[in-house]
Amino acid sequence: MPINLIDFNTSIGQQKPESIIHKDTACPFCDRKSLTGIIAEEAGMILLKNKYNVIEGADQFVLIESRSCHADMPDYTREQMRRLIGFGLHHWRIMLESGRYQEVVFFKNYGPLSGGTIRHPHMQLIGFPKIDKELFFRPEEFKGPVIARKAGVELSLSEAPRVGFWELNVVPEALNSQDSVDALADFIQFSVDYLMHHFHSRCQSYNIFFYHADRQVYVKIMPRFATSPMFIGYNIHFRPTNLLETAEKIKALYLNKFQE
Repeated sequence: MPINLIDFNTSIGQQKPESIIHKDTACPFCDRKSLTGIIAEEAGMILLKNKYNVIEGADQFVLIESRSCHADMPDYTREQMRRLIGFGLHHWRIMLESGRYQEVVFFKNYGPLSGGTIRHPHMQLIGFPKIDKELFFRPEEFKGPVIARKAGVELSLSEAPRVGFWELNVVPEALNSQDSVDALADFIQFSVDYLMHHFHSRCQSYNIFFYHADRQVYVKIMPRFATSPMFIGYNIHFRPTNLLETAEKIKALYLNKFQE
């Protein structure tokens, strides 16, 4: 089976600060006067080069979401969340169209089981000059019971989950208007709020992944627990039997917000 195999620089990785488990570690994103490699700033958000470029041959960037170290997406105002997603999409598009990269990944780690190391809310963009993007995802991973639709954007649960169990999808028909970008941001915010506050008492971590293919954008919001050994060892994906019940629960929780 073909895979993307890329070198990870362990000597640089050992130098990275960790403030999720080790809460006494000074947060590098709070010390704004010491930040270097800044590319863009807007309304408290900062896009900068990643100081710890651990992925060999790639260019890594960090998008610091706000000045607040202990807030996260569910805490943001709707306006703040929409501005964040618009800012991220804008710079993702710039990198994709720069001609420097075969593909650019855009994602977020949050929590101790997300694969992240810094507590301060942030997203990442990584430009790969050479990579097989056909291996990134399958379109069927983004289909399933529909929870809501707004401005041409659809929120659903995956009936063919990428890893297993519950995965939320946000898929716009096109991001060609401010309304569609705003709806995308709203659905991501509702999804994260559900996972962190209503989904499961033990859920403390999640990932957000952005994909694109044939001018179509796909977003997956995934709660993170210890990954199933059946997936790790045998690539067996599990689909929960209460998928439809979960979709109805989310509808009921956010019905008024979906209509705003």
